[in-house]
Amino acid sequence: MSETHKDNHVNECKAVTHHCECESHHENHPHVSIGKIITKVPVVLAELTLQINIDALITFPEPVLEIKDIKKTVKLTQCRLLLPSNKLFIKGFVRKNIQYASPSPDIEMHTKNTVASDIHSYTVDVPFQCVSEIKKFLALPVMPDMNKRMEFDFLVSKPMSCGHPEKDELQSKDLSQFHQESIQHYNELPYCELISSRIIEWDEAIDRSPLPNCSPLGEGFFTKVEEKMVLDLTLKVLQKQQIRVSSATNDDDDCFHHCD
Repeated sequence: MSETHKDNHVNECKAVTHHCECESHHENHPHVSIGKIITKVPVVLAELTLQINIDALITFPEPVLEIKDIKKTVKLTQCRLLLPSNKLFIKGFVRKNIQYASPSPDIEMHTKNTVASDIHSYTVDVPFQCVSEIKKFLALPVMPDMNKRMEFDFLVSKPMSCGHPEKDELQSKDLSQFHQESIQHYNELPYCELISSRIIEWDEAIDRSPLPNCSPLGEGFFTKVEEKMVLDLTLKVLQKQQIRVSSATNDDDDCFHHCD
């Protein structure tokens, strides 16, 4: 065996793997504290559906023969419960990816029976915002504690200036000093979780024109679309709160055998 062939044989590495099944056993039971425990967990304050009406104008970067498909995604950028009121501020946008056919700029490719076109896509964000009122809470929110700032002073006595009896004194606060006690509270801010969305839309071209020269009957192009949308948003409003949990036993064997 040559030296070169021997080196290649030594450097050759093969990895072989064997797949097998592994079993799991319910032998590890979690340890839980027994008694009346205070914990801090998200609490659902409200679950509601908002209806938002949107009217927008979309301008395409090129002529559009027809719209093939529109894929939509709702993105929520702000959902703020303005405590201590019950007003909910909503802000976001609908991401729309529009697939459309654009007529070929080469006029010679069009005939009285055919229209040549290319498939393109255009993505646009349609913004929305609204303010709603939560009329009924599932659980009351914990209202924020207000910050406080309090000033205090010390009495100082100073002799009077000329023109006053020697025994007279000026009693007042010291203007060269400032004393204050401030209290700052760091409250839990409510937040939202988006559950579902439903969109009913109507897109209508507002500047449609026929194709130039000879073209099939009824064919045309446009660049502007007026869009009307009814957006239904279902969301939860939550806040972290302290609640009391009571547990009488740490034995969960019965649950493993009898609970679904």
